[in-house]
Amino acid sequence: MPVFKYQGFKYNGSEIKGAIEADGHRDAVHKIKASGVFPSKISETTSFQKKFFSLQHPQSLVPDITRNLSTLLYSGVPLVEALEAIAAEQKGQWKGILIDIKDRLLAGSTLAKALQVYPALFPEFYSNMISAGETSGRLHEVLVTLSDFLESQRSIKNKVRTSLVYPIFMVFISFFILSFLFTFVVPKITRIFEGTSASLPYITIVLIWISSAFHKFWWLLLLIFAGGVALYHWMQRNKREIIDSLLLKLPFGILQSLYMTRLSMTLSFLLSGGVPILHALQLAAKATGNSILKNRIISAQNFVSQGAKISTSLEGFPPLFLQMISTGEDSGQLAETLKRAAHFYEADFDKKLSRSLSLLEPTLILFMGLVVGFIVIAVLLPIFELNQLIKM
Repeated sequence: MPVFKYQGFKYNGSEIKGAIEADGHRDAVHKIKASGVFPSKISETTSFQKKFFSLQHPQSLVPDITRNLSTLLYSGVPLVEALEAIAAEQKGQWKGILIDIKDRLLAGSTLAKALQVYPALFPEFYSNMISAGETSGRLHEVLVTLSDFLESQRSIKNKVRTSLVYPIFMVFISFFILSFLFTFVVPKITRIFEGTSASLPYITIVLIWISSAFHKFWWLLLLIFAGGVALYHWMQRNKREIIDSLLLKLPFGILQSLYMTRLSMTLSFLLSGGVPILHALQLAAKATGNSILKNRIISAQNFVSQGAKISTSLEGFPPLFLQMISTGEDSGQLAETLKRAAHFYEADFDKKLSRSLSLLEPTLILFMGLVVGFIVIAVLLPIFELNQLIKM
């Protein structure tokens, strides 16, 4: 619902400013007059929201803002004043977002409804937890739980991104070095063999062919690379199941541990916050980041709605994970059991990630060594043969 800012006068003649939620301009005028104010100026404040969604919106500050808001509320600062204080420390888009949320609160909206205007920043589970906190009068406690959860999620994302920096850097450096060698260095070396009538070794012929292909068709290689990137993005949008299925089959099951961490952490967080089990499963399915697992959880949701246990409804999940859920269901401590499962799978993910990276570095070095060795042998072998012919 749009928010309208207004200026006007009360019955006693005093000037007043404020904001109100309304279905339209006429509805805003009616509501303002009903509150005992004669409006002199009314303007809609939804233009910022439209500008916001046309730009990039970083989510990295959501945990920090949530933590700051919980601290201020715990200290006894009113919600509107707390938002004003946090907004004063922000710049750019975030400042406008927080001011817009504050204006909606002044217009009579709840915090949960105000946050729902920005679903890309505040997901459905976030606004649901805020709504539960407002209803129970424990908003600051819910905000603390939310900030802990969001910081854990951010830590996992940063861990993955940081781990990928080195291998991606090595791959690009390797590709650049090989392209430079085959395009500029190798052609100059192999040129000395072009004037000879002696037959060249097969390995040298292959080297000349590869070098020639790089030198003449480098644009085709770039086109293939760009086409591969475009194909990947197209599959992400239209054939996501194929990519996600392959990701589940990666060596060591590294990403499966990551998905189990997300699922356990999110489900535990939602259940401990009082979210109904069926809704919690729906929200947790979206948080896994894998469409295959998401569909399996949604299928299990249908069985759970009919009275089945979660542990017997989930199919295609690790037996250890299902056993943990079964234990939690039997003991009546499912949220706490899922929290322990999240810690277990996070530690398992860290271990598998370290193992993969420790194997990746020597693999890349070995690959580069084989390529360089191939070039050296392909160049030196015909030279040795020419020397033998000269000696004869």
